[in-house]
Amino acid sequence: MPSFDTVCEANLVEVKNAVENAAKEIGTRFDFKGTSAAIELKDKEITLFGDAEFQLDQVEDILRNKLTKRNVDVRFLDKGSVQKVGGDKVKQVIKVRNGIESEVAKKIQKLIKDSKLKVQAAIQGDAVRVTGAKRDDLQAAMALVRKDITDVPLDFNNFRD
Repeated sequence: MPSFDTVCEANLVEVKNAVENAAKEIGTRFDFKGTSAAIELKDKEITLFGDAEFQLDQVEDILRNKLTKRNVDVRFLDKGSVQKVGGDKVKQVIKVRNGIESEVAKKIQKLIKDSKLKVQAAIQGDAVRVTGAKRDDLQAAMALVRKDITDVPLDFNNFRD
């Protein structure tokens, strides 16, 4: 029976490359000389450092530009709150999303069930598996999910005939 998986996975290699490029640009830019502006990546978390919130916004802008150049969807980023580190230094943690959250998975499942297509959707961990008898029905389900779920960057993989 044909099937595919609906997933939400960032290309972590490209994210790492974008963070390294952003760190290199921060190190060479004149307006960041002598400041604590920095960026680092650890375990799917990007940490931005700066002297003030304004500087954090500049570092985040550089990161977003680098991610966009590397074709990484910026909707994968989950911004945390700005925290004081010590003195007048601040930091912000940005998490890289991986996997579909349960509310979104339930929304996808309900959308497919209500569409009257001859396919079934099942939540499997952090992915949604869609199975059906015909390939055309699966492609229609893909188009439906792409059209209606826009707040999360979804991808389809593991397509089996």
